[in-house]
Amino acid sequence: MTASELWRHSDPEGTQMWKFLQHVNSKYGLSLADYPDLYKWSVDNVADFWGDVWHFAGIKASKPFDQVLSPDAPMFPRPDFFAGARLNFAENLLFPANADVDENAVAVITATEDDNALTETTWAELRDQVRRCSNALRAAGVKENSVVAGFVANHVQALVALLSAATLGAIWTGISPDNGVSAVLDRLVQIRPQVLFSDNATLYNGKEWSGKAKTLEIVEALKQHGLETVVIVKGLPSFETGLDEFRNLGVTAEEYDSFLSSSADQPLVFSQLPPSHPLYVLYSSGTTGLPKAIVHTAAGTLLQHKKELYLHCSLSPASRMLYFTTTSWMMHHWSVSALSCGASLVLYSGSPFKPHGYLSLPILLSKLKVTHFGTSAAYLTALEANNIIPVAAEHKLDLSGLEAIYSTASPLPPSTFSFVYQAFPPHVNLASITGGTDIISLFGAPCPLLPVKVGEIQCAGLGMAIAVMDSSSSSANPELITTEGEEGDLVCLKPFPCQPLTFFGEGGQEKYKAAYFERFGVNIWHHGDFVKIPDARTGGLVMLGRSDGVLKPAGVRFGSAEIYNVLARHFAREVEEAVCVGRRRERDRDETVCLFVVMKEGAEFGQEVRKRIGEVVRRELSARHVPGVIEEAKGGVPKTGNGKKIEVAVKQILSGMRVKTNASVANPEALEWFEGWARREEERERLPN
Repeated sequence: MTASELWRHSDPEGTQMWKFLQHVNSKYGLSLADYPDLYKWSVDNVADFWGDVWHFAGIKASKPFDQVLSPDAPMFPRPDFFAGARLNFAENLLFPANADVDENAVAVITATEDDNALTETTWAELRDQVRRCSNALRAAGVKENSVVAGFVANHVQALVALLSAATLGAIWTGISPDNGVSAVLDRLVQIRPQVLFSDNATLYNGKEWSGKAKTLEIVEALKQHGLETVVIVKGLPSFETGLDEFRNLGVTAEEYDSFLSSSADQPLVFSQLPPSHPLYVLYSSGTTGLPKAIVHTAAGTLLQHKKELYLHCSLSPASRMLYFTTTSWMMHHWSVSALSCGASLVLYSGSPFKPHGYLSLPILLSKLKVTHFGTSAAYLTALEANNIIPVAAEHKLDLSGLEAIYSTASPLPPSTFSFVYQAFPPHVNLASITGGTDIISLFGAPCPLLPVKVGEIQCAGLGMAIAVMDSSSSSANPELITTEGEEGDLVCLKPFPCQPLTFFGEGGQEKYKAAYFERFGVNIWHHGDFVKIPDARTGGLVMLGRSDGVLKPAGVRFGSAEIYNVLARHFAREVEEAVCVGRRRERDRDETVCLFVVMKEGAEFGQEVRKRIGEVVRRELSARHVPGVIEEAKGGVPKTGNGKKIEVAVKQILSGMRVKTNASVANPEALEWFEGWARREEERERLPN
């Protein structure tokens, strides 16, 4: 290995990725030698590639597809992959193809901060719970294209609800209980769920929290938008379910176990649906308006996940995955698809630092014999900052079975790459990965045929024709960056099956086009990330952060619009306008949300205003939304000539990056003020404490 290399697979020719490469060579009479060869073939032959993945990875379908993709398929409007096929997403997870699953083996383990609250669910039990729940949903009037929502933590009941909705062809959307009422309603009012699953209470950071008051408020609002049934999951038996109070709001309310028991004793029937049938709604926030409700398709999600999990991650029935995530995050949806490879899941909810401090999750990994562990970059940097070494002899942890650690949500610092190989077994494939809510999957992926290099994502995923675009180029004349190592905007140049179907609701197609195909034209997917590719041959990526107004502190993704909405509701008499951006300088381990406000005439900014804004944001959204910096923008908010805020320029200034903007700035003095503020902050932080 070279000095920059940290890992190579001990048996690359024993992996599914290598076997797939040989399959392609055999079928097409090729002599592809390595991953870069295979990747180039996959993006040069899009239809052949995805068709081979369908059969090699194993997609269960009641009717085969007529064609993978039309030869002249555009990127927008979204192309119809696998036209003519009929399949069901849930069936592919519960009865995975190409995987020999023992129905009496454990499929799911639900874990929390309470060491004594582990619950095991076998494959047979999971299938039966989905049978009963889907039949109960059918009896409640749920059908194809109905919306079923979960305001739930990451546990087996949430998984059963998700799979049951998919069984019927309904659309599932999940939101974590740590979100405030406003954040939930901003999302769910748009999509009008017919059924809501909700926890009665949750355990977090050593404290039990009742969810009843928030859920009552949410249900009362959603009742005006089509909500009919509420199912309460009794996560903590010591807390009441409040069923009568929910019924008084005019909805049907049942406790989860009773809801399942009420179902007719009918077999499990999977609706056979077109590949482009809607499966999930996830939410991507922008700089204006409500969070965007992104609709993802069944086959696109399934095929992309199975490609990544089966080929890139080498999952099998011998694997067990724990991804530390909430139900809101796309990594929850990604990780539950591990079932499609026959792997088992550990669904964890709670703080990653309870009940055993920084060793809480490593202890769980050891105890449950986890093979694939997913987390955020912020978690791994926290271990590094506190010099937590799980493999140290005094901890007596057995992590010998751990094969991979996945890090995402924000860039993983180079020092943390090296630290992980001190703190965990050296045979682990540390994979910094990147993708997004927008594609419910990955652009940058792990690869068993490539080394792990300090500071780099291993590769672009198969079939994902990514490139780097000059950020200053226009939609009329987009210019790709051809110089290795030069930073720019991450784009994708060819269709891929996990492109969203649309955005939910009226004007969805227009919003979808504006989100991804306005910046560089309808044939180039613009993802909104800054990246660079150090070596065009191997294709490793270096993530530099977001290139738009999306905020990602500690990996939690939301839009500045959510902060602006709170200011408009609660501070309209004091705050004239505001700009909210994420700051991540080269030395920073995480992104800091920075909010700058312009006060109305006669209103004064001070510590009291700063404190109130933080408190209201925490209450209305969540603790993770609270800006780390709340200051007065004494130079005003920079805008274009047509009045649009120039958030990206402010973000670049605060992050120490080069400022690139095509827009003519109507008030350049505002940008000058931010440059001065950033310099003063740098000087202040350099002073000794």
